Amino acid sequence: MDDALADAPRRPVLILGGSAEARSLAAAAAGRDGWPVISSLAGRVGQPHLPVGDVRIGGFGGVDGLAAYVRDRRISALVDATHPFAAGMGWNAARACAVTGVPLLRLDRPAWTRGDGDRWIEVDDWPQAAAIVASRSRRVLLAIGRQELAPFAGLDRVWFLIRAVEPPDPLPAFRRAGIVSARGPFALEDERALLCSHRIDTIVCKNSGGAAAAAKLAAARELGVTVVMRRRPPRPAVPAVASVGEAVAWLRENTL
Repeated sequence: MDDALADAPRRPVLILGGSAEARSLAAAAAGRDGWPVISSLAGRVGQPHLPVGDVRIGGFGGVDGLAAYVRDRRISALVDATHPFAAGMGWNAARACAVTGVPLLRLDRPAWTRGDGDRWIEVDDWPQAAAIVASRSRRVLLAIGRQELAPFAGLDRVWFLIRAVEPPDPLPAFRRAGIVSARGPFALEDERALLCSHRIDTIVCKNSGGAAAAAKLAAARELGVTVVMRRRPPRPAVPAVASVGEAVAWLRENTL
C-alpha cells in the first residue's frame, strides 16, 4: 500500500439508527478500529441513549438529502441499524447508496420465532390487529410505540394498558386505557407481574426481535396470554448481518 494512502485519515462511517445494536456498533467501530463514526437518530424520543462519536438528530429529507449528506461528509460506508420496522429509512438508504456508490450493510437483529406453547396471531398491519382484538380481547397490553395507537382507540369495549418510553402526546381518544412509561430491557418476573396485576389477556406488539423486549413473550407463554404480533415489513435486498461483530468485520473489508 502507498505510504500516503496508509497515513491518510479514515473517512467516516455513517450508522443509521438509535437501536442497541447501533450503539454497540458505534462503540466497537470507534474503539479498537478507530473509525470516525457519525450516528444518525430519528429524534422520536426526547432523551435518547446517545452513542459514541458524532451524533445527528432528525431526517435527511428523503433519498436526495441522504445522498447529498453522504457525498458532503465523504462517508466511506453506511450501516443501516435502524429498528426492524423503520422500513422507510431502509429503502432510502438503499437508493442513496446506489446513487453514490457507497457500500451499504443492514445490521438486522434476528426476528422472534414461535415456540412450543406460544399463542401467537401474526398480522401484517395494525387495522388487522385491531379487528382481532375487537373480536376476542378484553384487557390488552399495547406495546407498539406511541405513534401507532390510533387504530385501537375506537375499541370502546376493550381496556388497554399502553406502554411507551414516553407518554403519547397527544393521546388518541381511548375510552378505557391506562399508561405506563417504561424503557427496556424488561425482566421476566416484572413482565409476569405486569400481566397478572392488570389481568391482561392479549399483548399487541411488533416482531422487533432482540432480548430487551422478549420477556413479555415468555411471560405470555407461561400465562396462556394471546400475542397479536405484527410481522416485519419488507426491506431492500442488501448485504445483511445479525451481529455487531459481523458488522465490524464487514467494515474492515469495505472501507479505507
